Amino acid sequence: MERPLISPPKARPGDRVAVVSPSFAAPGFAPAVHEQALRRLAEVTGLVPVEYPTTRELGASAEDRARDLNAAFADPEIRAVVSTVGGEDQITVIGHLDAEGLRTDPKPFLGYSDNTNLHQWLWGHGVASFYGGSTQVHLGPGPAVDPVHAASLRAALLTGERLEITEPGESEDHGVDWLDPRALSEFGAREPVPGPHDDDGVGGVGEGGSPWRWAGPRRAVTGRTWGGCLEVLPWVMAAGRGPTDLGALEGSVLLIETSEELPSAAEVRRLLRILGERGVLRAVDAVLAARPPTSSFEVPRGAEERARLRAAQADVVVEEVSRYNPDGVVCVGVPFGHTRPQWILPHGGVMTVDGAERRVWAEFG
Repeated sequence: MERPLISPPKARPGDRVAVVSPSFAAPGFAPAVHEQALRRLAEVTGLVPVEYPTTRELGASAEDRARDLNAAFADPEIRAVVSTVGGEDQITVIGHLDAEGLRTDPKPFLGYSDNTNLHQWLWGHGVASFYGGSTQVHLGPGPAVDPVHAASLRAALLTGERLEITEPGESEDHGVDWLDPRALSEFGAREPVPGPHDDDGVGGVGEGGSPWRWAGPRRAVTGRTWGGCLEVLPWVMAAGRGPTDLGALEGSVLLIETSEELPSAAEVRRLLRILGERGVLRAVDAVLAARPPTSSFEVPRGAEERARLRAAQADVVVEEVSRYNPDGVVCVGVPFGHTRPQWILPHGGVMTVDGAERRVWAEFG
């Protein structure tokens, strides 16, 4: 039973785009990175960034952050809304949002991580959005915007085209400290993505040349996407803001990814079991799991340990999805979520997960 969702109209070069901080006001902590992000947002899209009172306000109240979101969604001159970064308390903002402006003039919203809360609020009001994007993480730092991020950013905001989600061939768990001047010109420690894997997870060129771990039936699934950060989704459900009718998820593609808090494979298993017992894993036809970060500033790890932890998490995803839904197509390691380069993906839009050809497509219309 497909849920009817509105796909907001695209912006045009010269239109205004709201840049908001619904969670942590990272621009107030590292303004130089923010200023570079605004310049690059304008360069990559041709849109005009517009800040709000709490965009740079550290410690802004949930009510004030909600007021900015309500203003952005209600303003007819704002044609898209982009988050600066995630955080950990957006759940407190959602109860102060007003859907009237959203219903009158729906517009694209981009964000990831703690912004899972906002994506679920939008989905609950029948509006599709885009999972990914962060001015402070994906536009401001480094020598340039990653090509796959720029391509999906333009598709989400401007063109609405259909893109194949491909492997950029390198990945980093985190960038340079935002307060270090090198953050403006250097990426973090990037490493080549490990060799392709087939169903059994053994290294080697998998069928179709895919670099990701695949499991489940060798069939293609096309459906609307739903999901977000795996640590945040249980908060959404506990707050009574998740789907009440799981029939709305039948045939969907589930998006899941983990954060810089680096949950262990055991923690990921427990989080997936929440989705399994809730009936989500049984309802969907495919699961896309992102390549997880496995190190941070606080928890540095060597390449061997990082690879081992990624493989352990992939095993858990495959095992738990197959436990609840043996007919589900599973793909693990897709570059969205908390590692970079990052693809922005539709949330409530349509994706194709082709378990036969080992390819993934996203429709940004």
